[in-house]
Amino acid sequence: MSTAVSAWRGPGPHRPRLPLPPERMPAWRGRRPLKRWTWVGAFGPELMLCAAVARIGPATTAWWAVWDGATLTERSLRRSGGLVVTPSRVSVPGAMELTVDDGAPVEVVSPHGSQYIWTRKRGGVRVRGTALGKHVDAAGLVDESAGYHARRTAWLWSAGAGVLTSGEPVAWNLVDGVHDSAVASERTVWVDGEPREVPPQAFDGLAGVGGLRFSAEATRARRERLLVISSDYEQPFGRFTGELPGAGSLGAGWGVMERHVVSW
Repeated sequence: MSTAVSAWRGPGPHRPRLPLPPERMPAWRGRRPLKRWTWVGAFGPELMLCAAVARIGPATTAWWAVWDGATLTERSLRRSGGLVVTPSRVSVPGAMELTVDDGAPVEVVSPHGSQYIWTRKRGGVRVRGTALGKHVDAAGLVDESAGYHARRTAWLWSAGAGVLTSGEPVAWNLVDGVHDSAVASERTVWVDGEPREVPPQAFDGLAGVGGLRFSAEATRARRERLLVISSDYEQPFGRFTGELPGAGSLGAGWGVMERHVVSW
């Protein structure tokens, strides 16, 4: 089944009439299995973390990581293993208990070959709780995604939070490879909680994006080759300097860069 869909960004009118969250999405569409995940990250100078649960067709995988300023602790699981990641809560037995505040969402639907993909991002949300016994109170980002991605999908991504030299809190979500049309993209900068779409930004590998430069502190990386799925993934935590599109000079910033090539 082929789907003709134009890129759409919301919230707002003219949302595509397709199976989209919170409605149930079919497990298969056009010979492509449904892929869906929820990822939560929190970023600060002394501690950064992420946790996610992803499902590709009937298969489930999960992971979490905490950088405490000196050491990176991480786990990858072939099943959820009791790990809970929702837009409002993260629970990792024995490791993390976090609540996630609400924030202004950006929702995007994009064509992906003959099918479509969906995402909702909330940047600059407050993440509070404990991680590996340490207190957490930091700005973060929530990524909810689902869709019928092409067999081979690749992207570069950056997400982070900090403060502008003007003193305003800021967060960002920049991407190349998915939801990256010239307009109606997921590229967003939140200034004092208000989202602004920004133009395409060129990635310099994992060294930076647009006017931002990145210095890695700790890196998650994983390569897998399974029966029908292969993945080459790299996501460093680190510090950002430079200029944010549509916002100005970054006084301080922390977050992640990501490179992912997957056949699924």
